[in-house]
Amino acid sequence: MKIDLSGQVAIVTGAYGGIGEAMCRKYIKAGAIVVAVGRDVQKGKALEQQLKEEGGDIKFIQGDVSIKEAMVEMCAKAVEAYGKIDILVNNAGVNVGPGDRKYIHEFSDEQWHRIINIDLNGVYYCSKPVIKEMIKHGKGKIINISSVVGQVPFRNQCAFTAAKAGVINLTKAMAIELADFNIQVNCICPGSTMVPGLKDLFYNDEKTAERMLSHIPMHRTGEPDEIAGATIFLSSDEASYITGNIMTIDGGWIAGYARDF
Repeated sequence: MKIDLSGQVAIVTGAYGGIGEAMCRKYIKAGAIVVAVGRDVQKGKALEQQLKEEGGDIKFIQGDVSIKEAMVEMCAKAVEAYGKIDILVNNAGVNVGPGDRKYIHEFSDEQWHRIINIDLNGVYYCSKPVIKEMIKHGKGKIINISSVVGQVPFRNQCAFTAAKAGVINLTKAMAIELADFNIQVNCICPGSTMVPGLKDLFYNDEKTAERMLSHIPMHRTGEPDEIAGATIFLSSDEASYITGNIMTIDGGWIAGYARDF
């Protein structure tokens, strides 16, 4: 299936991470104009330059999704540059590293607020101004990135679990409300996806990697392109009757027990 998004403007937050960069590349390949959003100007400009050199139509706009005013400004800059917004991917997200993964009664309040503000509030703050622009043009596609952790909680990650579960139900609420405006809203829940941070956490050590993979029926991690490919599909006319959907891409991880008893 060849998907053509020529002339469409797609905003991708968290654009210079492993999955975010894969999304930017997939959108460009499908013919879309990409607005790449992130906090780190150096990383964002480096991505913009690299993809422009490869022939992509991309613009980096600096912005922190956890700050309402920053997202209003980002949206205004995108509309000033391109006149419209067709697609929004709320991809920006953070979690705690191994040293900060603790029982809830020992969990850091600072980490709680940081994760909720970026992973959940960020979806809300970024979506609001973009939705207003989509309503003006009579259509739009929004894809929120959650996690399998939002469906099946993991130990010692209470903030990430709560935020990603919130994204799932927020997606459904948005889909119900925005269908009247011809705006489709869907959610992708990635499982264990091979990005640099995850590799350092779980897959550099053979025993740890073996334990992780024992839970995945397909016996491998996902690749950023496999998440990005689903994003492109949900942005296309091929998904014209899909809204409020929660798409899990995890190699079967949460389908049931994969290990023998």
